[in-house]
Amino acid sequence: MPDALADPQVPLIQPDDVFNQQLIANVHPPGWKNPHPADRYNLVVVGAGTAGLVTAAVAAGLGARVALVEKHLMGGDCLNVGCVPSKGIIRAARAWSAVGTSDEFGISVRESERDFGAVMERMRRLRATLSRVDSVQRFTDLGVDVFVGQGHFTGKDAIQVGDQTLRFRRAAICTGARAAAPPIAGLEETGYLTNETVFSLTECPRRLAVIGAGPIGCELSQAFARFGSTVTLIERADHILPREDPDAAAIVQSQMERDGISFAFGATITSVEQRGVEKVIHYTHDGEATEVVVDQVLVGVGRAPNVEGLGLLEAGVTCDKGGVTVSGTLRTSNPKIFAAGDICFPFKFTHTADAMAQIVIQNALFPHPLGLGQTTTDSLIIPWCTYTEPEIAHVGLYESEASARGIEVETFTQTLDEVDRAVLDGEQEGFARVHVEKGTDTIVGATIVAGNAGNMISEVTLAMKTRAGLSAIGSTIHPYPTQAEALRKVANLMRKARFSSRQQSILKRWFRWTLTS
Repeated sequence: MPDALADPQVPLIQPDDVFNQQLIANVHPPGWKNPHPADRYNLVVVGAGTAGLVTAAVAAGLGARVALVEKHLMGGDCLNVGCVPSKGIIRAARAWSAVGTSDEFGISVRESERDFGAVMERMRRLRATLSRVDSVQRFTDLGVDVFVGQGHFTGKDAIQVGDQTLRFRRAAICTGARAAAPPIAGLEETGYLTNETVFSLTECPRRLAVIGAGPIGCELSQAFARFGSTVTLIERADHILPREDPDAAAIVQSQMERDGISFAFGATITSVEQRGVEKVIHYTHDGEATEVVVDQVLVGVGRAPNVEGLGLLEAGVTCDKGGVTVSGTLRTSNPKIFAAGDICFPFKFTHTADAMAQIVIQNALFPHPLGLGQTTTDSLIIPWCTYTEPEIAHVGLYESEASARGIEVETFTQTLDEVDRAVLDGEQEGFARVHVEKGTDTIVGATIVAGNAGNMISEVTLAMKTRAGLSAIGSTIHPYPTQAEALRKVANLMRKARFSSRQQSILKRWFRWTLTS
């Protein structure tokens, strides 16, 4: 795709329809004129993704003089090429899938007209609607000086945008990360999709190869399979989502197989080539050479930090292949400059970037004599969710991680086939699993596999944050029937497991005595 930033005639996001025009009018308005900079800012934020937007909005709301610099699209990956468009098409894919299982609910759909173009148009329409929240105009109205253009540090307390210099007391680098492809011979020449380009499609590829069975690869593989693509998912490991609980991954993998996805596990891709209008992926498995022929290749592995062109050397900010180097307080090697979000943190989630922005506000704008009272990333309890069907949500440690840290745990698992609402919903394949420190009810970690696991995990996250313990969840009344009852049932499993035979024997004797007293 041509470089839209280098060529003003190329749309910043394709296709160039009314909805994307509305999006651009909000997040990179044509003809925007940068304001005259203040003499000095309390805070200059570089990058207007989630971390940058939250940092700028909160700081301005507190009364600080704030400048926000963005060279491309306000809203960053999340709005433009990440969470928002992906969840938009995932919802549509679930609707398409529901049509195929409607017989179970007494609806016979023999013929249905399916329009992939309409799916993508709906996504673009909703994305444009949501973009108002991240717009240049909104942040200007909040009192933020918005500068559209490449920001480049020219010193330890100054950054240049075009021919203007912004001087600051503190700065925050929030430039995020971008999709990166593995070094596979012929891949660049053949061409491929990433999350940054796949949402520009207007026609569904007939055959699609997806490289990488992590969250992005699995979510989009399932979606496109449900839209009618013949999908082959290629992964080095021997199953999908290798970082997740293996039992959880197995449930999702079984559903993906039912959706028609073919898997190539234990595969090493050797090369990619263009053969006429087709793309051919060559890979080896158990020493045997194999190929898959497709119309499109989607790369769902790898992220690269956006550090280029920032002038980090001039600012005295160190970085490595993982991004900007920060302390637990998110301060860089330049004490005046902080960083937040994907540019500096291994957990690359929108909600993590939001939480890190709050830490930057606390530590950058307010005095902390001798470093006392600073907030650190150690305080973060980070849940996450993979939005396949069913979803997998997790928070805290896996059992193996707890063991590696020398934490002895007890694990309690409630399967959804014993949760009434899950059975009634036809979503009984899944479970809620909680690890507690042995001999206590302190929650160490949890994994949930369910249709709405991402919503359900928050109850566990809150219990961990407040140190309420699994018993508190068990003693909390949950509406019946809901799938969240699975968590209450997990707590009951712990209670039953710890009800010893000796305790039972004592109670039996006591109850017998009460009958004769």
